[in-house]
Formats: sequence, structure tokens, C-alpha cells
Amino acid sequence: MPCYRCGARQTDPDRGPSPWRRGVRADRQVLICPGCQRGRDWARELDHCTTCGATMLVCRLGEVECRACGQVRAVERAPETPVSPSDSPGLSEEVAAALSRLLGSDPTP
Repeated sequence: MPCYRCGARQTDPDRGPSPWRRGVRADRQVLICPGCQRGRDWARELDHCTTCGATMLVCRLGEVECRACGQVRAVERAPETPVSPSDSPGLSEEVAAALSRLLGSDPTP
């Protein structure tokens, strides 16, 4: 899943926890890359818990749960259709490069 602000794709950290942050925006789970976290109050753009005001929300199976206070609510609207790989520019090139690195071969015919 890419960063919802800039579209950067998440990569695995070298060591330790990921610097990426999760949140919920418009009842959809989103990721925020380290670059978009710098110099902005990005938490204002996220959904907040209606009980405690926290942004530590997770969205799953038609409901949103607050990790701070445990409040669970139903998603207010139907989730949007997921983005298909053909809608993501450059994804096929990224997959081809990853396969090339993994298999040690040229993926082009």
C-alpha cells in the first residue's frame, strides 16, 4: 500500500520498527511515509476517535477500532473499490525489478 499523500511505496526497514505510520482517513486504512511525516501536522488529516479523540485507529472488516480506548464503530460508508495493479503507474516495473533481484535474471523476454 503506498503513502496516501505522495504515493511512495513502503519498503522493509533495515532494522527495527518501520518508520511508516498507519492511520484511518475517510474510513479507509492508510499509510504515511517518513517524508510526509516531516514538517507537517499530518495527523490532522486522519480520522479521530469519537470517544477519546486519538488517531490510533485501525480499519478492518467494516469497522474502525481505536487502539487507545478500544471503541469500535461501523464504517460509515461502503469502502471504495481497491486500486487494481493496472491503476498503479510503475508497479509492473517495480515487480519486474524485484523478480530480477530475487532470481538473478533478466525478466525481459
